[in-house]
Amino acid sequence: MPPAILDDNLKGIRFTDDEKGGAVSLKRHPFGNGYIVQGGISMDLWSPQAGMSLVMILLTAYMLGVVHGITPDEHTWPITFSYAIGSYSVRKGMKVGLIFSAAFTLQRALMSELAYLALDGIFRLPSIEYIVYLAVGVAMIFGGLYIFRLKTSFHLHWHPLARRRRNRLDPPQAPPLQGIPLRMAALHGFIAGFGFGSFALILYTVLAPAMPSPYLAWLPGFLFGLGTMTMQVLLGAAFGWITRHLHLSQEDVARVTGITAGRTLLGGGLLFMLMGILGLTAPALVEWQVTTPIHVHNLHHLGAAFLLVVVVVMGIGLGSLFWETRRASAWERARSGAR
Repeated sequence: MPPAILDDNLKGIRFTDDEKGGAVSLKRHPFGNGYIVQGGISMDLWSPQAGMSLVMILLTAYMLGVVHGITPDEHTWPITFSYAIGSYSVRKGMKVGLIFSAAFTLQRALMSELAYLALDGIFRLPSIEYIVYLAVGVAMIFGGLYIFRLKTSFHLHWHPLARRRRNRLDPPQAPPLQGIPLRMAALHGFIAGFGFGSFALILYTVLAPAMPSPYLAWLPGFLFGLGTMTMQVLLGAAFGWITRHLHLSQEDVARVTGITAGRTLLGGGLLFMLMGILGLTAPALVEWQVTTPIHVHNLHHLGAAFLLVVVVVMGIGLGSLFWETRRASAWERARSGAR
């Protein structure tokens, strides 16, 4: 059927076309306030309902995972950023995103099966979400300490050699760093999968129970994980790409990205633990929300979790990357001038 423009009085109305077996949906007209009626199969990623076909259930699960992976999420972005930046390459960044989300996918597939069997009740308790914050925080802190070889190195700095040692060129004075083993990314991914938010609610209460057989009940969680994996691999590559364009020597890039990853994991881990402690002891302090007109999960209700992503990734992560890159550039200029 050709699209027809309707006025705003029809906002929210959903039409069905029983003869053709399809659905007719409303889409906002790009050049006005009206809506366009469009024929075909519709997919509701905001509030999926029971009664979908098996193909639509699985497709919805995958697309929800894509949205989950691309929108700022406290259980994915800070960890992917830390490990991808620490890998300082596009290929390794993609590998980090793949390994992290593979473990996440495994966990979601397991929980999807448990939800079908109605054995996931304990994981829906409000306190579980904050216990997950504590567990993720501990894992992040351990990862940060591992990078700094278990030394207290949150305030790493390089001596201002241009002022203190103008007649001598010493290497930057910083503790030795070591790379992050990928098994830590896998551990983080599996722990993060226990987080329970709007996506998990749809997955465990609508999609998984609608599967026709217990032998297939793990598929919604698996497809959701694959959707998340798709975007996390791309984000990991993007974060890795940033490190390849810092205009520094390979040695300085490794040091700058190592410091950035370590600080992000340490600082983020402390904030995650604080979030978990406050959630268990004073939940009113972390359960506030600001509603936006964006009807996309993770963007419609912004609260402490979103603030956590902003502070960890943009504040600690990108802030450290920018600051340490400037220091490394100053060191290279001082070294070039001395020659």
